[in-house]
Amino acid sequence: MVKSLMWSAAVALLLATSPAWAALKIGYVNYPQLLSQSPQARQIAQKIRAEFLPRQQELVRLQNELKARADKFQRDAATMTDDQRQQTQNDLAASDRDLQRRQQDLQDSFNAERNEALSDLQRTLVETVRDYARSQNYDLVLADGVIYATSAIDITPAILSRLQSAAHSGGSRRSRSSK
Repeated sequence: MVKSLMWSAAVALLLATSPAWAALKIGYVNYPQLLSQSPQARQIAQKIRAEFLPRQQELVRLQNELKARADKFQRDAATMTDDQRQQTQNDLAASDRDLQRRQQDLQDSFNAERNEALSDLQRTLVETVRDYARSQNYDLVLADGVIYATSAIDITPAILSRLQSAAHSGGSRRSRSSK
C-alpha cells in the first residue's frame, strides 16, 4: 500500500511538472572544442609561441654549444693535464647547471603566461556562452560532464560564430559580472 502510494505520488508529481519541463530550453556546449577552435585560443597560442620561441631557440643553441664542448673534451681529455682536465670538467658542469636553470626558468615563465592567458580565455568563453544563452532564452546550458547530447541542443557552433565575430571586430570580451 505504501509503495503504491509513493508511486502514485511520484507519477502525479511528474505529470504536474511535465508542462514546466516541456517549456525548458536546454543547450549543450562542447567546452574543449571552444578551447581548441576559438580564434581567441589560436591568437593566444600564436602570441605565446612568438614570445617564447626566441628564448627557446637560444637555449637550443646553448645546448648544442655545450654538447660540442663536451665532445671536444672527450676527444682531447687524453692529451690534457690533470689541471686542464679538472678545469674543463668544472666549466662543463657549471655550464650544464646554468643551462638547466635557464630551461627551468623558461618553463616556469611559459607555464605562468599560458595559465594567465587560459584563465582570461575561459572568462571570455563563459561570458560569451552566458550572453548567447540569455539572448536566445535558454533556461539551462550544460558543458562538462555531459555523456550524450544531440546536435539539436548543441550550441557550440553558434558560440564559435560569436567568438569569431568578436575576434574579427578586435574586441576582447571581459566578464563584467565577475569583476
